[in-house]
Amino acid sequence: MKEFWDERFKQNEYVYGESPNAFLKSQLTKLPEGKILFPLEGEGRNACYAATLGFKVDAFDFSEAGKKKALELADKKSVVLNYSISKSEDYDFGIEIYDYIVLIFAHLNPAIRPEIHQKIVKALKPNGRVIIEGFHPKQLENNYPSGGPKSLEMLYTAELLKNDFSDLNVLLTEEVETELNEGNYHKGKAFVTRFIGQK
Repeated sequence: MKEFWDERFKQNEYVYGESPNAFLKSQLTKLPEGKILFPLEGEGRNACYAATLGFKVDAFDFSEAGKKKALELADKKSVVLNYSISKSEDYDFGIEIYDYIVLIFAHLNPAIRPEIHQKIVKALKPNGRVIIEGFHPKQLENNYPSGGPKSLEMLYTAELLKNDFSDLNVLLTEEVETELNEGNYHKGKAFVTRFIGQK
């Protein structure tokens, strides 16, 4: 998989665009600044946006090509990212150090997903929030061409996320059809799951 993502991110253009995810943007503009983590952040569009709002940003991905483009985008936007190279299972999330952790289309292998999600819960400060948007199984069932994993077990329902984050208070959960306009690989009609939980 590392080779797949390195190859994708080596393209000259930002394959998911330079602008932030629309759902994330709608949430971050309502929140006070704080320390925020972006796991599996790829080319950095969401992390850079958070930094422009004054958030202190950590991010990681296992793609060197993704990190390179993220730091180039940060330079372009005159912001600072603390960006690490790591697999999800190897990353030190820490204990109670983040105000927010953001998972935007950060689909995890089901063999490690529950464990990583529990690490995320532990990494949140009291009252900290996790903000998630991911593809729903209907993305595959409807054969939408707007991206996402091609395996049903990698996709997220609201019920799955509520179970994984059962230690959090649910602030928002929805499964909706939407229109994506995020570069060449997330374009067109999509079916997504959104979740916000608070510690």
